[in-house]
Amino acid sequence: MPSTHVSLHSHLVFSTKGRLPLISANWRKRLHAYLGGIVNGLGGVPLAIGGTVDHVHLLIGFRSSHRLDYFLRDLKADSSEWIHRELNLSFAWQKGYGAFSVSPANLDRVTKYVVNQESHHRRITFQEEYLHLLKISGVEYDERYVW
Repeated sequence: MPSTHVSLHSHLVFSTKGRLPLISANWRKRLHAYLGGIVNGLGGVPLAIGGTVDHVHLLIGFRSSHRLDYFLRDLKADSSEWIHRELNLSFAWQKGYGAFSVSPANLDRVTKYVVNQESHHRRITFQEEYLHLLKISGVEYDERYVW
């Protein structure tokens, strides 16, 4: 086959260091827009971005040449630097992240989930949500090392 055809979509989740409530509603939309710009700059497609005071969710379309760990490293480093520079805040992301494959048939459903994080978290904590995502995705984990 002379050309490459790829449909790679991931739901990414990562939190502030120590899951501290650092992402203020005053600048959260600016952060989400900046994250989308970074994704574009890295050659990805930002389909949805949402989050709350202590974490973010991104639904991203990837190219076949993307390496997930490098992509997340650059996304987190660039956004953290932006927060330091633009908002003059002491800020860091937690070291790890969650990345969950999303089929094209589920893109609409996951998009709605990502953009409705604030209402979603009136009913469930981030910790409960994240453990649920791990379970439904079939990711094995040891809860002693999740947090």
